[in-house]
Amino acid sequence: MKRLTSKEEEILGYFWAKGPLFVRELLDLQEEPKPHYNTLSTIVRTLEEKGYIGYKVFGNTHQYYALISEDEYRKKSDQELKAMTPRLRERLANGETLDDILPE
Repeated sequence: MKRLTSKEEEILGYFWAKGPLFVRELLDLQEEPKPHYNTLSTIVRTLEEKGYIGYKVFGNTHQYYALISEDEYRKKSDQELKAMTPRLRERLANGETLDDILPE
């Protein structure tokens, strides 16, 4: 599974907390200023493409649901971080800074 942006993680959190949702329902849960429907729909489709959510078809609309639990996601993230740690230490020891290593 591909890494998530902080916004994708936030949106996935709604599916963990609320269960299956239509994009319109997800939009109703957003704080003001609410994102545009199409923006939110794009994020949801990206989560689906990355394998984090699935969907059921209802006529011409889709109801989305999480394919991975929050616990599974956290364990996977922790494992990835642990795997990165030795390489990060090595790069820092070789004189690179966090600004050199981390994307902007």
